Amino acid sequence: MASIISITTTLAYLLLLLPLLFLVSTAYAAENSSADGDVFLPSAVKEPLAAPAQKPDLEMDPLASKWEIVTQNVGVSAMHMQLMINNKVVWFDTTNLGPSALMQNPRWCRKDLKGLDDCWAHGVTYDPYTAKVVKTLGLTLNPWCSSGGLSSTGKLINTGGYDNGIRGIRIVDPCDTCDFRENIGLASNRWYASQQMLENGDIIVVGGRRSPNYEFIVPDQLKFPNKQFPLRLLVETTDGHLENNLYPFVYLLPDGNVFLFANDRSIIFNPRTGRTIRELPKLPGGSRNYPASGQSALLPLKLTPNTKANDFVKAEVIVCGGNTHEAFKVTERPPRQFPPALKDCGRIVANQVGAQWEIDEMPSRRVMGDMLILPNGDLLLLNGAQTGTAAWDAAEEPNFTPVLYSPNKPKGSRFTQLKLTRIARMYHSSSGVMPDGKILVAGSNTHATYDFKAKYPTDMRVQKFSPPYLAPALQKFRPEIVDITPKQLVYGQNFKINIRLDVPADISGIKVTMYPPPFTTHGFSQGQRMLILGLTSVANKTISAVAPPSGKLAPPGYYLIFVVHRGVPSKGMWVHIK
Repeated sequence: MASIISITTTLAYLLLLLPLLFLVSTAYAAENSSADGDVFLPSAVKEPLAAPAQKPDLEMDPLASKWEIVTQNVGVSAMHMQLMINNKVVWFDTTNLGPSALMQNPRWCRKDLKGLDDCWAHGVTYDPYTAKVVKTLGLTLNPWCSSGGLSSTGKLINTGGYDNGIRGIRIVDPCDTCDFRENIGLASNRWYASQQMLENGDIIVVGGRRSPNYEFIVPDQLKFPNKQFPLRLLVETTDGHLENNLYPFVYLLPDGNVFLFANDRSIIFNPRTGRTIRELPKLPGGSRNYPASGQSALLPLKLTPNTKANDFVKAEVIVCGGNTHEAFKVTERPPRQFPPALKDCGRIVANQVGAQWEIDEMPSRRVMGDMLILPNGDLLLLNGAQTGTAAWDAAEEPNFTPVLYSPNKPKGSRFTQLKLTRIARMYHSSSGVMPDGKILVAGSNTHATYDFKAKYPTDMRVQKFSPPYLAPALQKFRPEIVDITPKQLVYGQNFKINIRLDVPADISGIKVTMYPPPFTTHGFSQGQRMLILGLTSVANKTISAVAPPSGKLAPPGYYLIFVVHRGVPSKGMWVHIK
């Protein structure tokens, strides 16, 4: 009897709910229908979706990452590295190291600092897909510990260096037969400086040894009127002869101002006037810049289809590792000591007034490492050591284990250790993200000459590292970009990406990232940034995306576009924006 009453009561409730369900379904159909009355799903909406709920990334096995040696003896150590827009990689060291392991074109023979004939190569153009040197590069102005980045036209602009190159400018075009064009044209000495492009394509070069200022570079020009501004922060953060503020971390923020981090302090300044807008809280723990040499990156900037040029876009900066303020004092001269590197990371919303550093901890200590933004928006920390500092023979205990940093995970669960390498990549090593999603890794020379018999020998091997998203088990989830139209993007305008994908996907499982390849040297990837673009639809293997609204978010130039399906990125395709 009781069960009959229960069933009767349930049916009565359902009858009462039917009118309400009808009203809800009618309202949904009215709100989500086309002009001719067809109802469509959120994955195919024609109006911009501000913040679609994203499906979680696929589970990835950290040990499915892979190392491979692709070249046994490349001939020149990769102190500085730049992916060019023709998919070749330019790298070079310095002209004062003496013999390398590769002879130069005789037309570039020169006298070294001792007056001896030097016909050894100190730079190469390298093809990462054939794993061969395309050509040696001629250099006459010494680029030791210089700065660089691509111009808006895709040329490598390399600035500063040492000796006769300390005020040098070098330009090389993206072609297989091109050499550097050089001139002395900087206003100040730029040894250990950093470079950043501004919203209109102008370039600033910041800092350098005994140069507490920054200056403007006219893109693609070897000579121009000098324009320079002082930076008091670079005076105040110099730890005497230990310095600890070289290769400062520099990022263009979404409002067009510049974030500058040096030693343990940071400011935001107006690059056009030199005025400091505000100083951020000090990052505790030690020093983060050369020679303490931590790592840093601007986290991916997330846009929506409706993001306008003057909208607030959160810009977070992360700074990891380094060493104590006094570490270089005991690592630089015998009897050398090697203090343990720092293990912490600080993360701050740089463009939010009152923001504080959030402190997290890496799985291992790291100094002189690289920090790269991967195509799916995660970060990769690799290379470097666990004790000591940068400089000749100033570190021990190589850090063989790359670490993945997932910025969208909760604090305490963002770091994942990946498969270790057996090759020590210490001082003067570098790395770069390739269009196929692999990481090219080369260099390591902790000595004042090439030394192949030392404890940490000058390394001529070139490696590729495959992150977990390239595991064979995930290949069916990997998109392929068929075409992008147009490839000449216009700020704030829609463009289409046609893809192939073996599994069903909608807007909740797809994101599009936009990445300009940085110039990597001494643990800092200059000019590195990533945009996660706003999408208006994903339907029938066609993605409609919106280009960034201004050069403040995406300075003019060449970018790699990646389509990411639940954490698995496609190969990149080049686009240009201006």
